[in-house]
Amino acid sequence: MPAFTFEKISPPARRAPTAAAPKKPRSVISQMIDRLADRRARRAVQDERAMRRNEKPAE
Repeated sequence: MPAFTFEKISPPARRAPTAAAPKKPRSVISQMIDRLADRRARRAVQDERAMRRNEKPAE
């Protein structure tokens, strides 16, 4: 006979999403970072396209 037993604990119930709370305005710093990241991503795509154009097909 075991000296102790484990009690099964069920996971917490999921909560339904609350009503849409008004979003806080984004800070100026986060907007600047978003713009920089967007420009960097666009530049990377343009560079990739340029590299593809410069590749010569193997004959």
